[in-house]
Amino acid sequence: MPARLRVAAPADVAAAFENGDLRLLTKHFLAVLETRAPGHSVEVRVPPYAAVQVIPGVRHTRGTPPAVIEMDAATWVALATGELAWTDAEAGGRVRASGERADLSPYLPLT
Repeated sequence: MPARLRVAAPADVAAAFENGDLRLLTKHFLAVLETRAPGHSVEVRVPPYAAVQVIPGVRHTRGTPPAVIEMDAATWVALATGELAWTDAEAGGRVRASGERADLSPYLPLT
């Protein structure tokens, strides 16, 4: 069983921004999203770092979930911090979203 994501300490997040540590920032912001949008109806994937299931609805347990959102780490961090708007990321092809509830705009930014 994979380890759960954890919200990082503020000092670690600040250091990650200074050092450009996308791994820590990606996992941190996915953990924050998981606490703010608990559920299992949408899978948010940020390869190669992590994936998380969020948003209330039907629980997904096997195979490809009915709603999937995938993006690279730089896009995820930009969305989480408000540097990039969800609509701009979708329109620019930086986010691949499919299925019902595959919209994170009500939850962003996370900071």
